[in-house]
Amino acid sequence: MKQETKEKLIKYAVCFGVEALIAFFVIWSKGFFTDRAAVNIQILSDAFFVSGILMTLFACMLYISGEGGLIGIGFVLRNVVLAFIPMGRARHEKYADYRERKLSEAKKPGDHCMLFTGLFFLIIGIIFTAIWYVKFYNV
Repeated sequence: MKQETKEKLIKYAVCFGVEALIAFFVIWSKGFFTDRAAVNIQILSDAFFVSGILMTLFACMLYISGEGGLIGIGFVLRNVVLAFIPMGRARHEKYADYRERKLSEAKKPGDHCMLFTGLFFLIIGIIFTAIWYVKFYNV
């Protein structure tokens, strides 16, 4: 097996393990196997949905950060800190220069393991919600 394939499989395994751990903690905190089947399916739905949505949102935040969407916030916070440091304004740079420097330093991740595993867990959570709705929801 190629080295790139091994590294990619390890990344997917780590993402899957983190999401499974989050799902396990949600299941454990809600007391799985202590109630009826309807409640257990709700717990499974919550566990998979929470872990999936957290990882998907984290992947989206990494994408936004990698594209430079949060550079302005960093620039403002840096200038606020420099305003309170003696002679801090001497190191002031323009926003265009700051943005260009940060974008040149940024590395772009090529794989989307967090997004795909997050969507996988999210779909499983939606499937459990649909099962609960069809089998146990009484109008």
